[in-house]
Order: sequence, then C-alpha cells, then structure tokens
Amino acid sequence: MRPPSLQIQSVEDAFGRNSWHCEPVEGKDVLRSVFSGHHTRIELIAQAYTPMNALAIIGETPLPLDDDHLPAGLELLARANKNLNLGGFEYDIDRQRLVFRITNLFDREKYDADIITSMVHCTVAELDRMAPYAMTIVKTPADLLDDLDLELLLMREDLIPPVPGDDEATP
Repeated sequence: MRPPSLQIQSVEDAFGRNSWHCEPVEGKDVLRSVFSGHHTRIELIAQAYTPMNALAIIGETPLPLDDDHLPAGLELLARANKNLNLGGFEYDIDRQRLVFRITNLFDREKYDADIITSMVHCTVAELDRMAPYAMTIVKTPADLLDDLDLELLLMREDLIPPVPGDDEATP
C-alpha cells in the first residue's frame, strides 16, 4: 500500500483544523465524511487527483425519484445549475442520489486550507439548499407535476436554510 499523498494529507489537515471528522479510504487519495445540514444529511467525499493537483469535493444525499418524477427532478437540477458559478448538481439515477460536485486546481502540492474549507462549505450549503426543493417534487402527486412551476419553486426563499449570523441586527 502506498502512503497518502501530500495533497490528501493537506485536505485531512484542513478537516482537522475545522474539527470535521473524516476517514481515509485505504489505498486511495480519498477521504469520507458526513455532515448534518439544516434539511438533510450529506455524505461527502474529498478526492485528490495528484498528477494535476486537483481536488474534487462530492456531496450526496438520497433522492428517490420514480419514473413519473424523474423528468421534473432533472429539470429542477438543470435550472439550478444555470445559476451556479462554482460546482454543479448531478443526479445518480442508478443509486437515486442527489449529487453536488465542485473541483479546484491548486498551484502547489499542499492545498490551501481556506479553499478546501470553502469547497466543503459550498457543497454542504448547496445540497442543503436543494434538498427541500427536490423533496417538493418527490411529494407532489404525479398527476399534478405538470402544474408545478419549477422556476417559481427555485425562487421560494422560505425553503432556504437560515444563514448563520443573518438574524443579527446590522448597524
């Protein structure tokens, strides 16, 4: 078995600085972790691609879409992706999982802890934001899906998790 790369060690160090538990995957430059969001539980994978100094953060959560609900679910993710600058949503049809993936290329072997932290925060926040929209589709009866306006659904702010510190008064 080869030793962990400097890249994945820097990711593990960044997790440790944030007091995030993670477990290395034996023989791979991969870490696994679990985060609890406001709306959902997120299983997270951090994978280093050492030849190109890249890091991918992939978060997943279950999303059971049957054949009737699958087109609306995929359209929801396509519409959500139109407004993203970093990362993107995917749907793993075989495993019925909502996925968010973000990747960054680093200029040195030791990855920047602040960037790693931002990538993890982004992944958790985006999946947690999308979960209630996706579950609205799951809970909508199949015969009413055509009446569901997905563009308006994505504008609903009452489903967005609160941002820490937003409730504080501003001077």
